[in-house]
Amino acid sequence: MKYLLDIKTSAEKGVLNAFDYYEGKQKGLSDRFLDYWETHLNLIKQEPLLFQKKYKNFRQALIKPYPYHIIYEVEENIITVYKVVYAGKSSRKRYNKK
Repeated sequence: MKYLLDIKTSAEKGVLNAFDYYEGKQKGLSDRFLDYWETHLNLIKQEPLLFQKKYKNFRQALIKPYPYHIIYEVEENIITVYKVVYAGKSSRKRYNKK
């Protein structure tokens, strides 16, 4: 089945926040983060059920080796990416559609 990606603004903000953080840490680290983000998005698009459900219908993929999770949901052929959050963030706040 071919899946469509719907990346919410909140996920884009999470990626930008992580990018900004790594940009200040070491030259090139933010670019590597973006590479891993794109690699994981492609993996999710190809195999959206690969990552387990963590809460209700929300699935979570760790952007290895970075401590950030991609929070997404699969409904029929649409993958909705809601957030990109730091792995240390409270789990209650990570599983919602805002």
